[in-house]
Amino acid sequence: MERRLFIVSNRLPVNIETHDDKTTVRPSPGGLVTAIDSYMQKKELANEKEFDKKLWVGVPGCTYSNWSRVAGDLSNEQYEYLPVFIPKKTFEGYYNGMANSVLWALFHYFPSFAEFNSNNYQHYHTANNEFLSVLMRHLRPNDTVWIHDYHLLPLAGMLREQMPELTIGFFLHIPFPSYEIFRIMPKRWQRDLLKGMLGADLVGFHTRDYADHFLKCVQKVLGIDHYMNVLRMPERLIQVGVYPISIDYEKFHGAWDDKTVKKLREQMKSQFPDKKIIFSADRLDYTKGVTNRLRGYEYFLNKYPEYREQVVFVMVIVPSRDALSKYAERKKMIDEFIGSLNSTLGNFSWQPVFYQYNALNFEELVAMYTSCDLALITPIRDGMNLVAKEFVASRKDEHGVLVLSEMTGAAKELTEALNINPIDIEEIAEKIKRGLEMSPTEQKARIRKMQQRISRYDVTRWAEEFFNDLNESKTMKQNFQVRFLDSTEKTQLIYDYAKARKRLLLLDYDGTLSPIVSLPQLAQPSDELLDTLRLLSSDERNDVFIISGRDATSLNEWLGDLPVNIIAEHGSLVKMKNGSWMQAPHAAADWQPLVADMMERYVANCPGSFIEKKRFALAWHYRNADEETAPGYAMDLYEELNGSADKVNVNVIRGSKVIEVRSTGIDKGKAAQNILQNKDYDFIFACGDDTTDEDMFRQLAGVKNSYTIKVGTEASYARYNLHTSEMVLPLLQNFGHTGTKKAELST
Repeated sequence: MERRLFIVSNRLPVNIETHDDKTTVRPSPGGLVTAIDSYMQKKELANEKEFDKKLWVGVPGCTYSNWSRVAGDLSNEQYEYLPVFIPKKTFEGYYNGMANSVLWALFHYFPSFAEFNSNNYQHYHTANNEFLSVLMRHLRPNDTVWIHDYHLLPLAGMLREQMPELTIGFFLHIPFPSYEIFRIMPKRWQRDLLKGMLGADLVGFHTRDYADHFLKCVQKVLGIDHYMNVLRMPERLIQVGVYPISIDYEKFHGAWDDKTVKKLREQMKSQFPDKKIIFSADRLDYTKGVTNRLRGYEYFLNKYPEYREQVVFVMVIVPSRDALSKYAERKKMIDEFIGSLNSTLGNFSWQPVFYQYNALNFEELVAMYTSCDLALITPIRDGMNLVAKEFVASRKDEHGVLVLSEMTGAAKELTEALNINPIDIEEIAEKIKRGLEMSPTEQKARIRKMQQRISRYDVTRWAEEFFNDLNESKTMKQNFQVRFLDSTEKTQLIYDYAKARKRLLLLDYDGTLSPIVSLPQLAQPSDELLDTLRLLSSDERNDVFIISGRDATSLNEWLGDLPVNIIAEHGSLVKMKNGSWMQAPHAAADWQPLVADMMERYVANCPGSFIEKKRFALAWHYRNADEETAPGYAMDLYEELNGSADKVNVNVIRGSKVIEVRSTGIDKGKAAQNILQNKDYDFIFACGDDTTDEDMFRQLAGVKNSYTIKVGTEASYARYNLHTSEMVLPLLQNFGHTGTKKAELST
């Protein structure tokens, strides 16, 4: 079957222009086009072609009639273009109203600039529905859809409702804000936008901070937990990943030798002879910190007057969103500040700032990158900032200094840059001075390290990692399911058990062998359960393991007289039948006082909750607490514990009405792995009900002759589901009776 990729973005990567009744098409290749093209070419060269067809969905920026004129000219393009036509009023509310006056402002931490308007929010959803309509006319269930950016946050959720089988990726190209900023929006908007993003199988961000903010918002707003960057919903999993977008390194690095670039570079240097050149290029936007940058430069010239007439600041501002009042105001402020600075400090032979309000073509931009002595890039907030990476990549001469805002995503990678707080004009001034006085040897060392990093993780690698993880999410989706054990499968299960020569039974306790109860001490095993375990463990072909999160003392008291193996506290303590307790290598308890103090505060504030202390674990139970308030306390505790987890080397797990903390490296999956290393089993049966059992199910996925059973109706990595714990004991009794009959027959 034909494999197809649908790329969805606000705009198509082509410009349709009409002059004097003549309509022309001009490609507008950006980073996204470059990334996907490079990735696909790499796959084709390796004979690993992933998609047979690529379709791009977006707004064409022209009328339907103009598009019809040029549609035939686009038939031989690498992409098939699917235009989305949105009525003018709707587009205005969607694009300028909601996307750029609310989401852009909030996500870049400018809440006072956000203009909340319910009509614009409705236009935003209407526009996303227009995208949905176009997609639904073309999509097939096995297609892959890759959605991009803040304009289309609800779209993945809309698609998921229509076609649950689709593979959907979403990537956000701007920051994702902290919960305290995100929550400023109306609650319904918060829920709608997050649910929309969760329609994807994989949600990608530029940095770990942005991903963490997203996970926290999902937890706070929707009450959905995550484990190892995977969000678990009742019917499926959503993976959250970090993919710092990059550039076409070779294109910028190789442009140093381009004839046009060389000529323009020489012109630039001759225009400012014997002067140090500072350069910056930005779109017109209040997030770019242009006025603060100018104030920092002014402060530099006043504090170090010896640099006057020795330095020039070449500033390029690219027009953007001029129709929005905030942008028009920003341009006016910049124009007035530069005019004042040049008239105050400049003279007839020297102007401190050389200012251009216009776009540069590729050759002009690279000429500026390669002729300047210092690139001054100071956004107040920026998702990534590719200008910084382009500057570094273009410096084939290994000279030049990068002064970079620590508020950019790029600062996480370009650690050899001179980082600054973009609000601190004194620091900007000091870093300008330090950069202009930096020795050629130090410049070379810094540029070389940054180039090595960018060349390894270029734009192709960015796309490759995203697609690799999206493909993994397909496998994860296939393995994570609800499939109830029917009578035919049950018969096959019992048959496989009966004929096996060596069997392994891994049985969770609470919620599996015993129903969930209000207090842990009330979960004593029934006589019927004890008799069944005794029968199973008396068969020499069986290795029976009770693998539980419960404390060793209780398990030993209830089951210690049986010839079963016991694994307590998720694997921290192990007791082989007829043996003594042994401690797992990674088990530790030195972290418990700190965690206990945190939990005690929540016990005091959440009546009905209590702490269960184990030897190598602590659990905060809230099953008996108020159903309305307790989940909120649980989220807060979970978040606080996760914030300290790395410092004390623990894992924090959310189970059914419980938050448990245990040593890193301890889980039921690793315990199961250790058991499998010792013997060769031709029948494996594992049964559990909780989040912690998923580690065991994942470990056994694909293991030959294994049956994994999830107790409950939630999707799981287990092969089958049983509705309730009451169905487990009869199944085990069938095993016991079958084994007895088999033994009698063999005798």
